Amino acid sequence: MTTPFAALLFDCDGVLVDSEPITHRVLQHSLHDLGWQLTLADCEYHFMGRAIQDQSAKIAQETGVVIDHAWLQAFRARRDEALLRELQAIEHAVEVVKGLHAHYPERLACVSGADRGKVEMQLHRVGLWSCFEGRIFSGHEVAQTKPAPDVYLAALLALGEEPEDCVAIEDTPSGVQAAHRAGLPVWAYLAGGLEHGVCTVANLRAAGAQKVFGSMAEITGWCL
Repeated sequence: MTTPFAALLFDCDGVLVDSEPITHRVLQHSLHDLGWQLTLADCEYHFMGRAIQDQSAKIAQETGVVIDHAWLQAFRARRDEALLRELQAIEHAVEVVKGLHAHYPERLACVSGADRGKVEMQLHRVGLWSCFEGRIFSGHEVAQTKPAPDVYLAALLALGEEPEDCVAIEDTPSGVQAAHRAGLPVWAYLAGGLEHGVCTVANLRAAGAQKVFGSMAEITGWCL
């Protein structure tokens, strides 16, 4: 069957799995322990779509503590424990991806700014591992993670596809920017059309999103 795209590249957090509220709650508590009494909304504003280590200067400014590998490992352990206990898929994501997988065999990729362990655990947790096995890309394994384009460029090289023939599905300005910089058309998911923190229609559009949509169910009609 002919499909309109050569490959579909999905972000993970906030697109496939509803992990952001859980991760930011754990991060908020971890930063409280360092002395930064920020709200959950502030935590999302500073860290949504960005690697924690890339914000280490901001953390040091607010707490006087330079986070190290041991701190990051402890945070990730607390985060993963909470995710294993609470994680759910984004509404419609599982049925949409499984339906698309039948039409895009070996042409679906998961392209995340997060560490590989987290991404793989989450895909297993919601039953999407088999759709992306062998085509999972972590921003921690390239020179720079999102908003740099490196992880998307690595995915495109592995897939053997040109960026203009594919599409990326993202949910944050930094993720949209990363895909756009790699030359990909980008669609931005904004759950229910509800803006939060830096995730606004204006910011997503400014970062390079061609579409901003409110339900994962919508993309099936655009991809078949």
